[in-house]
Amino acid sequence: MSLPDRTYTTQFPSERFAMRLLLLLVTSLITFNANADSANPAQTPSVAAALAVLDAFMTAFNDGDIVRWSDTLHYPHVRFASKTVTVYPSAAEFTDRPVFERLRSTGWRRSAWQSRTPTLVSDSKVHLETVFERYNAAGEPIGRYHSLYIVTKIDGRWGIQARSSLAP
Repeated sequence: MSLPDRTYTTQFPSERFAMRLLLLLVTSLITFNANADSANPAQTPSVAAALAVLDAFMTAFNDGDIVRWSDTLHYPHVRFASKTVTVYPSAAEFTDRPVFERLRSTGWRRSAWQSRTPTLVSDSKVHLETVFERYNAAGEPIGRYHSLYIVTKIDGRWGIQARSSLAP
């Protein structure tokens, strides 16, 4: 199936639907966790690669470099946030928006990972439960958010395929 060559956003019909979708996502994590690497998943090459991508993601994000930030993603890229599902078919659609201006208008100046826990690990995909915090110019926390990142290996390159967070 081929996606149309455009970015689109779908508004959740209701908060109840959003909660059901989140419950389905969490249930899937629990169910699929049984298939995760039975050894310490935090020590696998896949997890190391996924964490390196998240590091590059956060560095580019904090630098306000949307092109370098987009390079940490795989396309189509999917984001679940603010009661919407947004699909970015390509880097061009991802970079063609004023993300940092909107964030700065909320007082944001940088973000940082608080935790990153692998929950599903294979040779080509890693799910990570994360917690990140947003900070203002004075370095004070202005928000703490739980999220799920799905990092995939496609054509030998690791990138973030999907993200779901409770951040606005």
